[in-house]
Amino acid sequence: MDLGRAAEEVLTPLGFEVLELTISSKGSEKRLLLRIDRLDEETVSIDDVAVASEAFGLELDRLDPFDRPYALEVESPGPQRPLTRARHFERFHDLLVKVRAGDQAFTGRVVGVGEEAVTFEVGKEEKVVRFSDLDSARLAEWPKEPR
Repeated sequence: MDLGRAAEEVLTPLGFEVLELTISSKGSEKRLLLRIDRLDEETVSIDDVAVASEAFGLELDRLDPFDRPYALEVESPGPQRPLTRARHFERFHDLLVKVRAGDQAFTGRVVGVGEEAVTFEVGKEEKVVRFSDLDSARLAEWPKEPR
């Protein structure tokens, strides 16, 4: 069962983008961490988190994916925001991003975004990474103004 897809099917019509869904275990309890953003790119409010939590919680109750207790935590992306699509990199252009791609790991400033790749300034060099080669990318700094 693809819980990420289930989250998208429930939350996208409500105006949310599913940025990340991770499942971990703590003792005998499973923990689901769901990071959301608003499709209109406005700041995620506490009310947004409550709506997303209730809607996805009801879907989890319907799907009943686990045979033991679990905890659902819904968060705004905050400083650990994952960047997965071209639009994410466009939105946070000129900010530092922690990148993992294959055997590379670096922190660089987003300086260019194309259809298939993003360009980072790392020191005095530019590194181009294809989206298909990205293992992970997360903001390494938070913008002064909401974006």
